[in-house]
Amino acid sequence: MLCLLGKDKSSLMAAPTIKFTNLPLLILPILLHFHRASGAGGIASDTLNNGGNITDGETLVSAGGSFTLGFFSPAGVLTKRYLGIWFTASGVDAVCWVANRDTPLNNTSGVLVIGTGGSLLLVDGPRGQTAWSSNTTGASASTVAQLLDSGNLVVSEKSSGRRVLWQSFDHPSNTLLAGMKFGKSLKTGAEWSLTSWRAQDDPATGDYRRVMDTKGLPDIVTWHGNVKKYRAGPWNGRWFSGLPDMASDFRLFSVQMVNGPDEVTYALNSIAVSPFSRVMLDEVGAVKVLVWITASQEWRTFPWLPRDVCDEYASCGAFGLCNVDTASTPLCSCVEGFSPMNRSQWSRRESSSGCQRDVKLECGGNGAAATDRFTVVRSVKLPDTDNATVDMSATLEQCRAMCLANCSCVAYAPADIRGDGDGSGCVMWKDDIVDLRYVENGQDLYVRLAKVESATRKGKTVAKIVLPVMASVLVVTAAGMYLIWICKLRGKRRQSKDILKKAILGYSNAPNELGDENIELPFVSFGDIAAATNNFSADNMLGQGGFGKVYKGTLGQNIEVAIKRLGQGSGQGVEEFRNEVVLIAKLQHRNLVRLLGCCIHGDEKLLIYEFLPNKSLDFFIFDAANKYLLDWPTRFKIIKGISRGLLYLHQDSRLTIIHRDLKPSNILLDADMNPKISDFGMARIFGGNQQEANTNRVVGTYGYMSPEYAMDGAFSVKSDTYSFGVIVLEIISGLKITLTRYKGFPNLLAYAWSLWIDGKSMDLVDSSLAKSCSRTEALRCIQIGLLCVQDNPNYRPLMSSVVTMLENESTPLSVPKQPVYFSYTGTQGTTGENTSSSVNNMTLSTVLEGR
Repeated sequence: MLCLLGKDKSSLMAAPTIKFTNLPLLILPILLHFHRASGAGGIASDTLNNGGNITDGETLVSAGGSFTLGFFSPAGVLTKRYLGIWFTASGVDAVCWVANRDTPLNNTSGVLVIGTGGSLLLVDGPRGQTAWSSNTTGASASTVAQLLDSGNLVVSEKSSGRRVLWQSFDHPSNTLLAGMKFGKSLKTGAEWSLTSWRAQDDPATGDYRRVMDTKGLPDIVTWHGNVKKYRAGPWNGRWFSGLPDMASDFRLFSVQMVNGPDEVTYALNSIAVSPFSRVMLDEVGAVKVLVWITASQEWRTFPWLPRDVCDEYASCGAFGLCNVDTASTPLCSCVEGFSPMNRSQWSRRESSSGCQRDVKLECGGNGAAATDRFTVVRSVKLPDTDNATVDMSATLEQCRAMCLANCSCVAYAPADIRGDGDGSGCVMWKDDIVDLRYVENGQDLYVRLAKVESATRKGKTVAKIVLPVMASVLVVTAAGMYLIWICKLRGKRRQSKDILKKAILGYSNAPNELGDENIELPFVSFGDIAAATNNFSADNMLGQGGFGKVYKGTLGQNIEVAIKRLGQGSGQGVEEFRNEVVLIAKLQHRNLVRLLGCCIHGDEKLLIYEFLPNKSLDFFIFDAANKYLLDWPTRFKIIKGISRGLLYLHQDSRLTIIHRDLKPSNILLDADMNPKISDFGMARIFGGNQQEANTNRVVGTYGYMSPEYAMDGAFSVKSDTYSFGVIVLEIISGLKITLTRYKGFPNLLAYAWSLWIDGKSMDLVDSSLAKSCSRTEALRCIQIGLLCVQDNPNYRPLMSSVVTMLENESTPLSVPKQPVYFSYTGTQGTTGENTSSSVNNMTLSTVLEGR
């Protein structure tokens, strides 16, 4: 649903829509609160009375000045005129409702009037023909049309009570505003849904619809013509199951879901402190949230759905399971007990044919149903419930029994997860289940299988017949030749792979300092990378830093990736390349960014990372508008996630890894706002009992380097602890450590220490967290941050202690010592923070040369 976004603000012309950035969660009907537009007062009335009219060039403006109704033309389309409502502050950049979207006027002679029957009429002046009508019925003699400050155009009677006869909120186009309903009336059959524009400059009804599906459990579905495109997942009493974090990760609105006998509707209500926002379905079926930034007078766009290729409806077919977080190339796998229906298609990564059972169910008479069992598929978006039966009175155990008793039942799950325990209510699927994907904190699905003994017995019978035959054929005919051929082929492949690996790691004539030589490196061809980035097009570039540029690309089955192209001839780039390639083969953790592949082609050296849609942490905490998108629960989750990632690096992985360049721009955020530590180019590996090291080449970023490292080149795991402490204080305050002065203090550490000593630590908390902040958790985090930035590294806690202190409120905290107010001054051969590195999802660090 797209609210028209234009580029020409000097005329009544709409323009293209804005692109969205990162914003976790929310289901399609989402729209938030707005601030009243400045400078909107002193113009037209908000009301059209009987006998009055509005001609082209005249407007209605809501009482608070937030919305305007009038005539407009899309950008570059002067021959078509439409009657619409837009957000006043941005002009026709934000047309949120169009009356005559399919019947444009071809001149400026249009007139809006109230007809004798109380209907709003848009009349083509010269011809006197009606281009659009509200078709209001049952009106009294006196009616009035009023544009409200919510953006709703309401036709009502003037008599006492002001009975509403018609309102634009009941007839949405491609945009949802706060207070609008989305869904269906089961009593009257009325539907509140969204339809896309035909194009960015054409508000005519497009090919995409966003509707509430009520066939099983309520679900929100995007249709492309008659084909399902995306689903949010069935409503489970708390959220739509494909969006488990929607209730906690986004705080610009409050959710109101009505699931009753009369209607199934979903609405978003505004929150007073949040900026004006709207939700759109754009012309290609993507759902976006747009937030108005008052300071810069622009819209900021956040893509919501689809998040990735796994949101494509039924992309893995029946009983197929999509997992975008897998490190392997295929996104699709089969549920346990199932195998690909067409193996040749799956080998070509065409998985839409789905999966079939390995062993048929034995459901039948004489109690045979008892031979069946269930396997649990955990943390998923539940399948499409169009072919499901819902029983809200059943317990989960009763649900299992009912499914076993019904031979057509293939899976079940709780229908309502509110309260404690495993949930209540029952949804049972028959025939195939489709559109199943993993989501973090998803639900459990119980899939029916034949009993293990049955599968084993049949497998043994087949094996007894087939294996001897196969063995004899192989022995008599081609065993020897086959083995010889395999050995030669493996030898050639191994030799080729070893040469490439040594070229990448740079140890053809030197020992491998970073680990053993048996690591498996995921290689990608340069041709595939060039194709994925449109030959490294400038339009695909996400940003650049000291070691090169980062591009967005698409590999394989529409897998979005971020590709770092190291600058040619950069010695530092070669070292970073070696570091990251070797480390990624050794590190796997949910709070570390994943390296999916690498490439060396002549002088070209490239790294392929997972693409994270929500950019980096600094994009949110240091931005006046974006900081509202991170409430306290989300920030606390991010702090704990970073700590767990560091604990893995320092202690829980096979090696001890020192990151050495930890900062907010190197903390990337996934679709659910989970933090992932990135950029291991500066990292160092400790072996054996090594605890610390020294270097003559200091690398990192001003403000985040510990004093002993910046001054003497000494680093240890406590160096990362110091960086973590700085980041914690930045997350809480929304202030940068690199600020030269703040309220008379030399830097953020000095300011935080002064407040802590005076017992005023809550004054450090970002004002955007006023309503969501937990005082106990915030004060605890501030003290932990100060413990981490103490001057003496021996006083700083290990990350294992930090994780314990964050996870357990009962763990006592020691008293921190005053941190050093380290003042960084630019000297020859030294550079500050690379501000351009956080333009993008991938960060390229700046190197600080030694003194």
